[in-house]
Amino acid sequence: MPSINLPSSPIVPTGRTLALLAFLAPVAVVIAATAPGAWIIAPAAGIALLLLVLLDGWLAGGIIKFDCSVPADAEVGQPAMLRIDATIERDSDARLPEVAIGFEARLGDRGVVNFQLKPTGEASRFSGTGEAVPVRRGTGVMHDLWLRWAGPLGLAVRQVRKTLDARIRVWPDLSPVRSPVLQAFLRDSQFGLVARRIRGEGTQFEALSEYEAGMDRRRIDWKASARHTALYARENEAERDNQVVFAFDCGQSMCEPVDGLPRLDRAVSAALTAAYVALKGGDRVSLFGFADHPQVMTPFVTDTRAFYRLQSAAAELDYVPREPNFTLALATLASRLKRRSLIVLFSDFSDPTSAEMMVESVERLVRHHLVIFVTMVDAELEELAATQPDTIGDIAIAVSADALARQRALVLQRLRRLGVNVIEAPHDKIGYQLIDLYLQTKRAEAIG
Repeated sequence: MPSINLPSSPIVPTGRTLALLAFLAPVAVVIAATAPGAWIIAPAAGIALLLLVLLDGWLAGGIIKFDCSVPADAEVGQPAMLRIDATIERDSDARLPEVAIGFEARLGDRGVVNFQLKPTGEASRFSGTGEAVPVRRGTGVMHDLWLRWAGPLGLAVRQVRKTLDARIRVWPDLSPVRSPVLQAFLRDSQFGLVARRIRGEGTQFEALSEYEAGMDRRRIDWKASARHTALYARENEAERDNQVVFAFDCGQSMCEPVDGLPRLDRAVSAALTAAYVALKGGDRVSLFGFADHPQVMTPFVTDTRAFYRLQSAAAELDYVPREPNFTLALATLASRLKRRSLIVLFSDFSDPTSAEMMVESVERLVRHHLVIFVTMVDAELEELAATQPDTIGDIAIAVSADALARQRALVLQRLRRLGVNVIEAPHDKIGYQLIDLYLQTKRAEAIG
């Protein structure tokens, strides 16, 4: 809660006062033209209005103290609650005090939030909350605060302006990780809340047990049964300790917004959700970010208690308005991996040239690793291609959009032919589709 030193609260005329002054001007002209001897009425009315403004400002009351409460941390796309508590001496039931807080564009689209303060039930005490919804990760600064309250006549307001130095660290959105749906899934699934050895699943041999009615007959070990002259079944263990790398293209295409947030932040949220499930399943997880050069690669995390390391690393992924260098980035990633891994690549492409470079780099990666390529549906492109054209310009736009959509489909088809698993879905579904594909891949023992 930043410390607030009380500045002066000057009396400022309202719009109602200005409207009255604008009305008095033509009245004064009419009086001067029709009754020159009564000219004194116009200045007297102006002085009276000025006195009313001063009286209204005095009746509005003075501010005794106010506090501004700003959270130290927030998540991108999720509201950060800003709270103001004020003590104002009021001699009337005038309009409620109003607050405006200005901040960096990183913390909200308009760079300002407005809200009213309401009585708390205590004498002269008012309180209120507003929401700032961050649209970029990083540290955002709240720089100015305005507080004003009107008098009973609505002719004057008292206002206070204070320079703030409050900072909010904006982290990746983890709301999908905390969602009841995912938590219920983890409780009920084979991974559970505590990673454990799972028998009866997978293909890694664990032990032999006597065959019982109801068991899958395909699990019978005929050689062992012959040796013991009794039926024995194999108990297998689910594959564990796989290496999973979530790789993020932080270049120009991923900086473009989708539904109000950059594609990169949508990808980070989906990746952290899947990473949490992978850690619960006993696998090792790392993050890798790149644009025109590699940005960051974390050591492999092996436990959910170290999940915050992945969150911190994801928060450091920068927005780079340049084309990504897939050749350098993926070659660097491949050189750092000492054994076969599952690589989940989040990327997008806007032209055939960059797509060609990406496909060539992924082709070299597929030779030694299992790759999942994740991209978000370009809803804007589909809308432009499907819109009924009315003019020649609309036709040109629709044709161009359709050509880009076809090129996009061809690139994804080429990736599938290389053996890459492709996920193309809306941003709010890629996380769960990725989890489904990861679990399917894990059950098939395709990673190790």
